[in-house]
Amino acid sequence: MAAEKQPTAAAARRAVLPAPARPRRLPWASLLVLAALGFTAVTTELLPSGLLPQISHDLHVEESTVGSLTAAYAGVIVVTALPLSKFLAGRVPRKRLLVGVVFLFALSNVLLAASPVLALAVAARLLGGIAHGLLWSTMAPYVAKIVPADAMGRGMAVVFSGNSIAMAAGAPLGTLLGGLMSWRASFLVLAGVAAVLGVLAILLLPVIPLSATSARPSIRVAIRRPGVVTVATAWPLLLFAHFALFTYIALFVRAEALPDAATSVSLSVVGVAGLFGIWAAGITADRFPRRSLIVTIAAIVVAFAAMPVFSGSWGGLITLTALWGAAIGAMGIYNQASILRAGGEHGEAANGLTVVTIQLGIALGAAYGAIALGVAGPQLVPLAAAIPAAAALAMTIAGRRHAYPPGRGEGGRR
Repeated sequence: MAAEKQPTAAAARRAVLPAPARPRRLPWASLLVLAALGFTAVTTELLPSGLLPQISHDLHVEESTVGSLTAAYAGVIVVTALPLSKFLAGRVPRKRLLVGVVFLFALSNVLLAASPVLALAVAARLLGGIAHGLLWSTMAPYVAKIVPADAMGRGMAVVFSGNSIAMAAGAPLGTLLGGLMSWRASFLVLAGVAAVLGVLAILLLPVIPLSATSARPSIRVAIRRPGVVTVATAWPLLLFAHFALFTYIALFVRAEALPDAATSVSLSVVGVAGLFGIWAAGITADRFPRRSLIVTIAAIVVAFAAMPVFSGSWGGLITLTALWGAAIGAMGIYNQASILRAGGEHGEAANGLTVVTIQLGIALGAAYGAIALGVAGPQLVPLAAAIPAAAALAMTIAGRRHAYPPGRGEGGRR
């Protein structure tokens, strides 16, 4: 009987502990550490693609087989993100969980660098995928707790800048290091960065007591909340559209009769413009979230629809990829804030749901792009990508009441 009463007593003690007061200013040191964690996670996710030929040669397997490193990473996120985040919520303080996640990234990359065969490399990537799912299930709700209530958009913008920096610079630099030294050296360096960030997280991240979460996150309850399903569908639809084109951008550029260098330039433009989009979202997300998101998604639709017509020149390609990149960078900030608001006290569970649906959107988007490539040819892949983006725009416009309500500057209440 005593053993049965222990959890209830512990829960009661947590329930009476006061939640920490919200800070009045942005905790810049903490936000920068979290942005660096995001940079590390996205670089870890993308790096095998740039080092694929080296890994293939060293492990004595076909290049297509090495793709299992990416597939395993994404697959384990889909399978584990929701159950693990639900199990750990209310049991492990968020700071402790984030610190454990970053050291798990370090371990995953060390094991990958030391793997003599593909099977061990895949196992190492599975660890990284588990860390990735937990990071993105935990980080946004954590940020929402440590920033002022009226500055959540700015806080998210700072943290999620790490994603765009990783796309623009992290994976390319890791690939360059792999070319200069070896693919194993790239992952060891990334492991070292993760270990340093783990120490900084211990020193700089504030503690959020378990009492700060009054209710155990419930996916079932979160899904029933008005607006959650809309955001958890529209957001992945945009990434579905993004990866339908992003995956095959090299083939599109070649079909436009531009030099091969245009592919790397366009990818860099997407990443760098994404930083500008995140900055713009940080300024507007707290006051004009609805209007800004509608304009942002409309920009994605226009950019994709116009690419088959205007990307035959350097100027057209760079202009449209810059518009695409800025809009993709910004829309993530608006949607991240929207899912937490729609989820309410179950925002963490709602956010975990989007971690899964986003991974599905990315995977299915690449498959959709492949179908469009085979049916319509590379030049019409952007037009095919515009279709799901337009569907997301329609859902956003329709979701005024619960999913995407107006902000303070739009006549709404926040």
